[in-house]
Amino acid sequence: MSSEGSSHLPLKLTLKFVFNVIVVWALANYLGQYFGLDGGIPAFVIVGALMSLLNIFFRPILNIITLPLRFFATIVAVIVVNGAFVYVIHLFTLRMDPGLIKLEIFGGPWGWIVVAVCFGFANWLLKEIFK
Repeated sequence: MSSEGSSHLPLKLTLKFVFNVIVVWALANYLGQYFGLDGGIPAFVIVGALMSLLNIFFRPILNIITLPLRFFATIVAVIVVNGAFVYVIHLFTLRMDPGLIKLEIFGGPWGWIVVAVCFGFANWLLKEIFK
């Protein structure tokens, strides 16, 4: 027997994936000084898919690891978690064919912070929308 909430799970996952692709596209197009992504639509889809998968499997682990930090510095913890999240996505894309996808974060530490905050805001917004 499936509950009503689980019957909507595929739709929620699909919508989150589409939203993640849109976030990646927006970062590449509007924050190009910080977030560089080459490879066109396939690159947006790949990074959006990585965001979706890592949100399911990797983010809970990061949240557990950073739990003590969250008690003392919630804002810093959120930035660190999202920065680690973006870093893992970056590591995945480095192992892919550069002719297909090339992800770069520009602006040094400030660029990483800006991109991490943007990803964090987008994930928070998704959680609020799909409550």
